[in-house]
Amino acid sequence: MQPHKIVSREEWIEARKTHMAHEKEYTRARDRLSAERRALPWVKVDKNYVFDGRDGKKTLADLFKGKSQLVVQHFMFAPDWNEGCKSCSFWADGFERMVPHLAARDTTLVAVSRAPIEKLLGFAKRMGWTFDWLSSAGSDFNYDYAVSFTQEQIESGTKLYNFGTSGFGIEEAPGISVFYRNEAGDIFHTYSCFARGLDMMNAAYHYLDLTPLGRHEEGLPSSMDWLRLRDQYQVETAAAS
Repeated sequence: MQPHKIVSREEWIEARKTHMAHEKEYTRARDRLSAERRALPWVKVDKNYVFDGRDGKKTLADLFKGKSQLVVQHFMFAPDWNEGCKSCSFWADGFERMVPHLAARDTTLVAVSRAPIEKLLGFAKRMGWTFDWLSSAGSDFNYDYAVSFTQEQIESGTKLYNFGTSGFGIEEAPGISVFYRNEAGDIFHTYSCFARGLDMMNAAYHYLDLTPLGRHEEGLPSSMDWLRLRDQYQVETAAAS
């Protein structure tokens, strides 16, 4: 941590007000970006995707649950993995209780992974999650929305992730895609984000950003090396004591 000057309450308020002016600049810039995002053109979804859910087969239209907007969390969980990605789980822990609030604003939130539904439901039970989690096994959904890659694509080094700006070293990648369904039943892809674009959906990170230590990831082998599945922190603590 950098050294901090210790000042009176009055001096601190003046410094804080200066910083608040910069925060307001960021807020206005974020509002402009949000408006620009909402104005993006759409792509009609003509492909018939079928998913496996806890109560049977579902089409993409079924995932809306009668709402006009659908947010899909592309959760990294390959068919041969024994548990879900710890980073995606970090995000999922945060959106678990948002589902009713989003529904009140005409929006449904689901997670989609390529692992079979039995694995997804087992892991969800372990984590205590109740949100809808669908398996896209047997469909091209993950590949079409650039969050799953073949071994050949990985080995070739082709830049396919994040709109062709980077490669990805393993078969699964994180992302979020948004869809809209009109009154005629037509479905449109309106938005996707990947990599650091996902950052704004993780409330825990933004709480850490308010603290003196911030995310405290400097010097780690990778920025998320500290992260564990929620139920693994207690195991490590018990082992260390």
